[in-house]
Amino acid sequence: MSDRDGTWLGLPRRVKPLVQAGVLLGLGLGGFFDGIVLHQILQWHHMVSSHADPTIAGNLELNVMADGFFHAGTYVFTVLGIVLLWRAWGRPGVPKSGRALFGSVILGWGLFNVIEGIVNHHLLGIHHVWPAGPGSVFLWDAGFLLWGGLFIVGGYAIVRRGAGAPAVEHAPAKAGGGE
Repeated sequence: MSDRDGTWLGLPRRVKPLVQAGVLLGLGLGGFFDGIVLHQILQWHHMVSSHADPTIAGNLELNVMADGFFHAGTYVFTVLGIVLLWRAWGRPGVPKSGRALFGSVILGWGLFNVIEGIVNHHLLGIHHVWPAGPGSVFLWDAGFLLWGGLFIVGGYAIVRRGAGAPAVEHAPAKAGGGE
């Protein structure tokens, strides 16, 4: 994944810690958006609302608990992203680029959509974006994947534009601690 010319995924290596932090933040924020908007506000689905066993699919208490575990996971991604961001901007040479951070958050959100869509909607079939009827379930799930793919491509493009930001340089500490 790295080139001999000092790049990582086609980006300057110095931006790697910032992108890693942003991707984790994006995974967490994408999960929160999915859980809050699709699960709670619109109530289109819950984590196991399309399970083959109707006693599981129709059990609201179980579905809400599964949603809670899902939100706990998105919370962990978000906290880890904040920790990595804090550490990244404390390192010399890492650009303090809001554009690179924003792009990597969008990229991470897209990764969330693609991974969650493939695993939960298509492979496991435990829920779908909107179980609107036999013909349209696939279209909603495919649209979710397309949305994720667009976020990945768009986020990466934003990161590339922001990767040229000046690096954060730290002044050496003065001896004696005085001003």
